[in-house]
Amino acid sequence: MSEGPRKTKYPATRRLLLKSKLLKKASSMLVSETEQRQTEKQRVVTESFPPLQLSGLSVQELQDLCKELQKKIDLVDDARYDMEVKVVKNETEIQTLRQKVMGLKGVKRPSLKRVKKADDMFGGLSDTSKLMKADFKVNLKTRKKEEEKKEEVTDWRKNVEAMSGMEGRKKLFTSGQ
Repeated sequence: MSEGPRKTKYPATRRLLLKSKLLKKASSMLVSETEQRQTEKQRVVTESFPPLQLSGLSVQELQDLCKELQKKIDLVDDARYDMEVKVVKNETEIQTLRQKVMGLKGVKRPSLKRVKKADDMFGGLSDTSKLMKADFKVNLKTRKKEEEKKEEVTDWRKNVEAMSGMEGRKKLFTSGQ
């Protein structure tokens, strides 16, 4: 295949002439179609609602005619309301179905990759970071465990003997103060 510009079948002037003719034909067809729709609409309206003959009618006949027209208007309003309710119901159903479809499709989550240990993560960094990591452990404050002061364990018998009698009570009294 050649990589050069593609040659057209028709020259630019010919294509422009064909395009303008197509647009003229389409516009004339559009105008005739709208006229046909208007005439069809007029025909349906005249068939459905014949013109009223109001001349020569008494007041009572005019009132009856108004009541009859009001009943027809009510029927049309009921039908219109029913259609609106159906449309709203269908729209909500369509919306819920769309939500269900989206729920079934779900959001594609990427597969999780295995994560290495934190030590390995530091390995990818520069050498200075390795040194910093090593220093981090060294620079932590160390806490020395203080030895709890333990009382000397002595023979309990000696302690009991020392506490017995008045001398022991005197020691307790003086130590309490």
